[in-house]
Amino acid sequence: MNFGQAIGALKEGKKVARNGWNGKGMWLWHVDSWGGNIKSASPDPFVYLEASPFIAMKTADDKVVPWLASQTDILADDWEVVE
Repeated sequence: MNFGQAIGALKEGKKVARNGWNGKGMWLWHVDSWGGNIKSASPDPFVYLEASPFIAMKTADDKVVPWLASQTDILADDWEVVE
């Protein structure tokens, strides 16, 4: 599937990955809401920010990181839903 279809699948709550990715076990998901707090840069130690929805990646070494598409990712047609 193409990138637009992959984004649609993410919005439906599915996990997606590119067949061409080198790392095995890597996939993306749409983080709709986050229960954790992000400390703001405010000098007030009790000010926290609310997180907006974002796309996260589960990495090959079982970490979670925010994800940003490259031009190669955007133009690729090897996206697939991960079960």
